[in-house]
Amino acid sequence: MLDPSGSDETARAVRATARRLHTDADLDDLVERAGDARLVLIGEASHGTHEFYAWRDRLTRRLVAEHGFGFVAVEGDWPDCRRVHRFVIGDPDVPADPAQVLRSYDRWPTWMWANTAVRDAASWLREHNAAVPAAERVGFHGLDVYSMYRSMDAVLEWLTEHEPELADAARAAYACFEPFGSDPFEYARATRWVPQNCEAPVVDVLTALCEQHTRRDDGEGRFAAEQNAAVVAGAERYYRTAVRGGAASWNVRDEHMADTLDRLLEHAGPGAKGVVWAHNTHIGDAAATDMAEHGMTNLGRLARERHADGGVVLVGQAGHRGEVVAGNHWGAPARRLTVPAGRAGSAEDLLHRALGDQPSVLSFPPTAEQPAWLRTTLDHRAIGVVYHPERERAGNYVPSTLGGRYDALLWFGDTTALAPLRPEPGDDPEPETRPSGV
Repeated sequence: MLDPSGSDETARAVRATARRLHTDADLDDLVERAGDARLVLIGEASHGTHEFYAWRDRLTRRLVAEHGFGFVAVEGDWPDCRRVHRFVIGDPDVPADPAQVLRSYDRWPTWMWANTAVRDAASWLREHNAAVPAAERVGFHGLDVYSMYRSMDAVLEWLTEHEPELADAARAAYACFEPFGSDPFEYARATRWVPQNCEAPVVDVLTALCEQHTRRDDGEGRFAAEQNAAVVAGAERYYRTAVRGGAASWNVRDEHMADTLDRLLEHAGPGAKGVVWAHNTHIGDAAATDMAEHGMTNLGRLARERHADGGVVLVGQAGHRGEVVAGNHWGAPARRLTVPAGRAGSAEDLLHRALGDQPSVLSFPPTAEQPAWLRTTLDHRAIGVVYHPERERAGNYVPSTLGGRYDALLWFGDTTALAPLRPEPGDDPEPETRPSGV
């Protein structure tokens, strides 16, 4: 039986799995292991920690440059990430300043993507793409489901210009939401009391676009329009389930992200490989956490189920203490907050006792060869965009079996906060993941 407080024997077992992490060369073993996979999902224990973003970028650069990974897909909105995509592929109609492009993220919390770490990652992708043929350029795409109204506008704009015969029908379909204003939760609450909803009209728009796809090929523009239509359909379902509570809305969201990932792979063609950036709660296999007991799945679980033949590698990240950027309530200004040491008996506490503050990369062996500490359920920290350090002892931990949840883990004993590129906007254009914020 594992002593979660960290016995000498357990600490030795942890250290036997770990390698120091100081330079890119220290990622060699993980890069080799992940290089042949079709999908590599790289997580983060918070949306506001610099080390998680920076080392995720460093790992991604090597997968792109050395193993031909063709796109980065992130826990962000499709329209916002589309601007970043156009920047990294060198679209001349997009500003050449990455900070200017990233400042266009206007949905709270903007610091998730409008920060200096993502600025540096986008700049590297643009430089990499400038040196390769157009067909080999690495894309940057959003997987998330929240941009309902912005995606509606994008669909109508594209149809008006390219397929006006469908634009009027789409406009009439989307008019279904007009009585509820600009808050999708107003629409969602209304559906609880009346039998009618907007599901059929928005699905009809997506179906019509996809049917036209079989008759003509408009390249990237059509693909983006189809994805925006898929976001509208997914968001309608997400908000409608969110007001009813329970696990359903979480599953709708992660299934939408998994479906988007599948479309990106299909669009990229045979042999395509992608990297995913998202919170640990999305990329770590839900079956190895208490989420499964509550009927929840997630992107990591779905990726393993759908792409086992092509290879899926899940990489988590964790830290012991330090600083993080977060808000003290939904929509609050970003603040630099202190993250206390991991609570006693947690995975973070165990890793700290074994490794101290030494940044490390832990590559887990196959299940049958894993030591006891990887097969034991431990509390594992998860910090959302709303965070109260003083309340952490009562929350912010997900019971997890690390050896089943991830294939590898990056560890940081002491962390620093992200550096945002802009203050938060006064008005949030679309609600997001209240109350979990991950």
